[in-house]
Amino acid sequence: MTTKRLTTCALLTAIALTIFVAEAQIPLPFPMPGMKLGLANVVTVYAMFALGPRDTFLILLSRILLGSLFAGGSTLFYSLAGGLCCYLSMVLLRRFLSPKQLWVCGAVGAIFHNLGQMGAAILIARTPQLIYYLPVLLALGIPAGGFTGLAAQLLKERL
Repeated sequence: MTTKRLTTCALLTAIALTIFVAEAQIPLPFPMPGMKLGLANVVTVYAMFALGPRDTFLILLSRILLGSLFAGGSTLFYSLAGGLCCYLSMVLLRRFLSPKQLWVCGAVGAIFHNLGQMGAAILIARTPQLIYYLPVLLALGIPAGGFTGLAAQLLKERL
């Protein structure tokens, strides 16, 4: 890894972590358990299309690990499950989407993030009935993911 690439990854990790911590301080207009806008995902979508899967994985993993230290260890498994599912969906979508379709990647990534987190919640709580909450998470997560994907698309066009 070149010095420039390492510096870029470090900066993107710091930006994503800052957004993650700042977003945790913003109260949502309708408090829903497990619901966030996921604004740090702007960096993940951008990195996937600007740097590639390997660097994106390192940025995502660093943000999840450091973010769980700041937010408390209980978020680690949920963030890891959701983040890895989202990441894998983006790796597949990267092959088919153009730079003008990053908003799609954000929306689909949100779906898989919710699926991963729901799977983790069901395993941790040992309560399969949590699956009934998934439609609510998806109904709120898909527009939020589309927004983060659109923000990443606009960022990619500008940089």
